Amino acid sequence: MAQDVKSQDAKSQLAALLQQALSGVAPDAAETPIHLERPRDPTHGDFATNLAMQLAKALKRNPRDIAQQLLAALPASALVSKAEIAGAGFINFTLDAGAKTGVVKAVLAEGANFGRSTQGGWQKVQVEFVSANPTGPLHVGHGRGAAYGASLSSLLTFAGWDVTREYYVNDAGRQMDILGLSTWLRYLDQHGVVVPFPPNAYQGDYVREMAAQLRNAHGDKYLRTADAVLAGTPGLPEAGRADDEAKQQRELHLDALIARAKELLGPDWEYVHQHALNEQLADCRDDLKEFGVEFEVWYSEKALYDTGLVARCVDLLEKKGHLYVQNGARWFKSTAFGDEKDRVVQRENGLYTYFASDIAYHLNKFERGFDKVINIWGADHHGYIPRVTGAIKALELDSDKLQVALVQFAVLYRNGQKASMSTRSGEFVTLRELRKEVGNDACRFFYALRKSDQHLDFDLDLAKSQTNENPVYYIQYAHARICSVVNQWGGNVAELGDANLALLNSPRELAIASKLTEFRDVIEAAARDLAPHMIAFYLKDLAGEFHGWYNAERMLVDDVALREARVALATAIRQVIRNGLAILGVSCPESM
Repeated sequence: MAQDVKSQDAKSQLAALLQQALSGVAPDAAETPIHLERPRDPTHGDFATNLAMQLAKALKRNPRDIAQQLLAALPASALVSKAEIAGAGFINFTLDAGAKTGVVKAVLAEGANFGRSTQGGWQKVQVEFVSANPTGPLHVGHGRGAAYGASLSSLLTFAGWDVTREYYVNDAGRQMDILGLSTWLRYLDQHGVVVPFPPNAYQGDYVREMAAQLRNAHGDKYLRTADAVLAGTPGLPEAGRADDEAKQQRELHLDALIARAKELLGPDWEYVHQHALNEQLADCRDDLKEFGVEFEVWYSEKALYDTGLVARCVDLLEKKGHLYVQNGARWFKSTAFGDEKDRVVQRENGLYTYFASDIAYHLNKFERGFDKVINIWGADHHGYIPRVTGAIKALELDSDKLQVALVQFAVLYRNGQKASMSTRSGEFVTLRELRKEVGNDACRFFYALRKSDQHLDFDLDLAKSQTNENPVYYIQYAHARICSVVNQWGGNVAELGDANLALLNSPRELAIASKLTEFRDVIEAAARDLAPHMIAFYLKDLAGEFHGWYNAERMLVDDVALREARVALATAIRQVIRNGLAILGVSCPESM
């Protein structure tokens, strides 16, 4: 009896047919997984399986003979127009034209839900990304991590995961102290109190702006003399020295200035410190929100200390026998878990290290009950993976739940030259500046054009161009063209599901229909590999298929039935473009 070709997508139907054939040919091997792939060469059909080759060893028979038996046992179906054996035992399937175009009805019926998957099983996954120190504006390097994390989170949600987007706020520790000091020194300078500004403090104009806010709100309340500020601090090395001793001298000088600031300001230091933190964190939130990147959770590093979790975590490692004391410091036996050297978790002065708080943060993630924890880190953190993974194992947690995706910083080229991105020097191109120059859509899409751990040169000229070479313009233009066609047609889109799709029988139309059926597979593969760039490439290919069809055929022909069928196909393309670009955080203009 022929199978119903409309009950599910073609790939699932074909897998079900093969399952029936397998149960008849080799009942003892009925649990063998059935893999269906799309051949690279379209002349080889729409799907291919290596099932016969998988069964060869167990059945001790020639794969081509097994393939012949499978085809003989395959139930009759309107889905398949041709099935043939190829090579060592592959089976290639060519689908019936009607089965191919059936996807158009599915897209029109499901709309924004077309392509959604239950792959994730609604398991809880936390995606932690950006997490830049709030010590200055986000730069274009942070932008790539933001775009990747946001797109990945949307992709995983679309693929059936319960996603929590999280930003880890490094609001404790030395970097925030340096920002507070930098702001205070600029405040003193604005009152005429000149203290040599450390070259390793934060230099940007945003520091001067925060200092001006303090001056305007509190006048000379935080004023101290230069002699008081510099009292007892070691001198700076001569300018231009870059040797290790000079670098160490500058860091000691900076730490001494921080200590003096805390001593001279007393309880007011906390206000200055908090002011700088709040201003930069608010700027970061606004920048990301304007970029279309939002978080459910902003998790404070300071909270780990305030709740005692860092101390509890370190004590737990000690109880489990993974710490030792050397020169008054407590060390984690990181080498026992594959790291290149052991790591300090508590210094001889009693202060915990950043690594200690990071372990505590991961313990907290696991205690919150996530099924999977995805960290998105800069590629320069590659060496950090084994020590964090080792700490998770040492705490007797399931390290397989942790997955780290590395993101290479994007390199921005302006007038053929690289732009510096150092947050301390202040000489960096901010994400906000980049967005203003090329627009959010180009930013989001260009960041998604490469696998996250691959080097990315951000071509400003290309991103701003309105040509077919600009991939985001090319895709958006396809969407706008379809909107124009639908508007000229003037009919009721809701009635296109009744169009006679059998009239879509040209090679271009069938190729586009096949491309639409790939969308869910692309979604699932991209989610499995944490690779939203696959969506970008798919959309570029789909747009190319559409533009080729649009340029070769008239959409709004005189034949009413054919016209409606073509508008239905075009509308389905438009919907899939919308669904894909929504994942990438890119808009879909209706005219361009």
